[in-house]
Amino acid sequence: MGLLISTDPRVEAYAKLLVERCLNVQPGMQVLIRTTPLAKPAVIALQREIARRDAYPILRIGFVMWPTNPAWAAEAPEALIGELSELDRFASDTMDARVTMDAPENTRDGADLSPERFQLVKKAEHYFYRRTMAGEIPWVSCAFPTEALAQEAGLTLGQFEDVLYGACLVDWEQEGRRMTGYAQRFDAAEEVRIVGGGTDLTLSLAGRTGQVDDGHDNMPGGEFFYSPLEDSADGVIEFSEFPASYQGQQFAGIRLVFEHGAVVDASATKNEAMLHALLDRDEGARRIGELGIGCNPGITRPMNHVLFDEKINGSIHLALGQSYEKVGGKNASSIHWDIVKDLRPGGRIELDGTPVQENGAWLI
Repeated sequence: MGLLISTDPRVEAYAKLLVERCLNVQPGMQVLIRTTPLAKPAVIALQREIARRDAYPILRIGFVMWPTNPAWAAEAPEALIGELSELDRFASDTMDARVTMDAPENTRDGADLSPERFQLVKKAEHYFYRRTMAGEIPWVSCAFPTEALAQEAGLTLGQFEDVLYGACLVDWEQEGRRMTGYAQRFDAAEEVRIVGGGTDLTLSLAGRTGQVDDGHDNMPGGEFFYSPLEDSADGVIEFSEFPASYQGQQFAGIRLVFEHGAVVDASATKNEAMLHALLDRDEGARRIGELGIGCNPGITRPMNHVLFDEKINGSIHLALGQSYEKVGGKNASSIHWDIVKDLRPGGRIELDGTPVQENGAWLI
């Protein structure tokens, strides 16, 4: 029986990009692939590319992405939910690289779990992610076009495919050089000020350097990011332009007030109770783990998917919770929640008092 191979040449090009540029797969590596059956054309293409590089594809394919299992987590004893099985821990400990390819049938899978059980699921997943968050192994998070993702974006499937491949299959060497120039200005600065609708927030990058995502860890890439000093955030930020989502929950109109690095007041026009529950997860959930600057010119509108929205050209995003050790971050949390703000309508970024971006356009 022959394998199903996509007739869309972009799928093969996409797989090649993930294996070669994002992961730089080497002979003998064990590459763990997490996705759903809806991504079958891409999984087959990935296996072919990994084979050509003398490496092993290790498939973890389920109705939702392993190790998340909402049907099991809804019924299992809580003592089990918060820990990976021994076999899953072994896979997490020994994989040499991972691909996480979002390809949902229903983007709300797991939303019916109680907050307590969802927190335990995320605690278990934290073990799986720990090596990639620390930069120990190569990884890439990406997506495959499904009807569910297209519907979330308000697009047809064909339109969603065009956006995805248009944002991914670009000249990443050129994009990397462009973003590196911007990042160097941030590296040399101490204070970042973000001003926009309902927003005036300052952060410190003193002693920290950023990382440019020029098509490696995320696909689409198209951002550069930092872990600000954990006690430095002061001011207010409103995320009023786009909806936000996390763990299957939808939010709108999020407003956060920071003092000495921590959220001291929070509100939302939608799902405010869940916002407060997330902030109360642990001590680190109220602090900023990441500041990212979106730069992908192929993404110009919200897709209701953070992998795309955080790369919108002219946007910034803050992640509450876990920071990245590889860029000097020291904040620890069971959450890492990216929330995106559009700076194109009247926003600006200042570095040590000097504007470097205004209305989404660079001044440097």
